Amino acid sequence: MKKLLYILSVIFFAQAAVANPFDKANELYRKHKYAEAAEGYEGILKQKKESAEVYYNLGNAYYKMGKIAPSVYNLEKALLLDPNNKDAKINLGYARKMAIDNIKEVPKVGFTKMLYSLTGTYHYNTWGWIAVGFAFGFLLLFIGYYFAGTTLLKRIFFVGMFIALLIIVISILSAVFVKSVTSKERPAVVFAEVVAVKAEPTQNAEDAFVLHEGTVVSVTEEVDTWKKIELADDSIGWIESSAIKEVK
Repeated sequence: MKKLLYILSVIFFAQAAVANPFDKANELYRKHKYAEAAEGYEGILKQKKESAEVYYNLGNAYYKMGKIAPSVYNLEKALLLDPNNKDAKINLGYARKMAIDNIKEVPKVGFTKMLYSLTGTYHYNTWGWIAVGFAFGFLLLFIGYYFAGTTLLKRIFFVGMFIALLIIVISILSAVFVKSVTSKERPAVVFAEVVAVKAEPTQNAEDAFVLHEGTVVSVTEEVDTWKKIELADDSIGWIESSAIKEVK
């Protein structure tokens, strides 16, 4: 009986160790075994078990190894799944600073871009929660208005209801607008160590500019094995699909 219990306990603990590869990878990371930790996180992703935590830790592991492109890519993926992850935003900033290319973002021009520069500060989920919060506030103000005993209090509650309703409408419209814009975005990370961006989608075309590993670009068009990209400074060109990896 004791032998049976011993065998069962060994099997149980062995299965528990295997069943949680995330903790195992985290332990390797804590021991500064970054390459092995990255391999563990990659194994989790290969099993289609995506999460912001896995991408975040994987991005950090690659950062520790000095691998710019994989670090930027995985931290971008982490933010895609968890836009409010402050640590991922900070670490992404560090990872991007390792890239050779220093792309200066130009001021937004045009009504749509200017509007997005204002509303895009928050993720559309955040705008949704703001709308929910003020909807709850509107309900409380309505209850206060209904039970108010004086004309002055009723006026105060009424004005509060109007302001809350206005914010709800603005939040909903902002959420819809931000989601429509972000759904069209196709961010990508340059994985090639050095790559020439062409003026046209052909190998014999003139070089427009050169990019290096870790630079973030936006894909706007695709032709055969070429992708048209746009940089934060509005530079445009064509790059081979194999040289970049799209985040979405």
